[in-house]
Amino acid sequence: MNMTSKVLISALGLCALPLAQAAEFEDFGRVVRVQPRVEQIRQPRQECRTEYVQVPVQQQRGSGGSVVGGIAGALLGSQVGSGNGKVAAAAAGAIAGAMVGDRVENNGRNYNPGVQEQAVRQCRTIDSYESRTTGYDVTYEYRGQTETAFMSRDPGNRIRLRVSAQPDEQY
Repeated sequence: MNMTSKVLISALGLCALPLAQAAEFEDFGRVVRVQPRVEQIRQPRQECRTEYVQVPVQQQRGSGGSVVGGIAGALLGSQVGSGNGKVAAAAAGAIAGAMVGDRVENNGRNYNPGVQEQAVRQCRTIDSYESRTTGYDVTYEYRGQTETAFMSRDPGNRIRLRVSAQPDEQY
């Protein structure tokens, strides 16, 4: 290397020296305390259960017997008497025939309302809470100064720091 190149490289090195001093570098601080930041998160959920309830059940009565009986009774009653008596006998025959027809059709059935079990599903919303750690408040010491920073993870016993040294503009 010739002398001119050496002088030029030395001059560049001397010019870059203030920049190197003002540049950032990494160092480590001692962790004093780590406090997790915990958040309560609401998570609603449904809780369902099936209950069995007694439901009254009514049996259906047939009406065909009373209709047929009423018609037959009216026909038979109209055969008796004459004039207004014929109409009255037809009406009485219709009533009696309807009652007899109803008994014949619905004979032997129990008409007391029965009960039947029916499944009923009942649901309600319950709020449950879950604790989640959202980060850590880290207190550390660096060169006699105590600082606190929020971090996404626990750094352990020491914390990596990005240190920047810059000249004070007041002088």
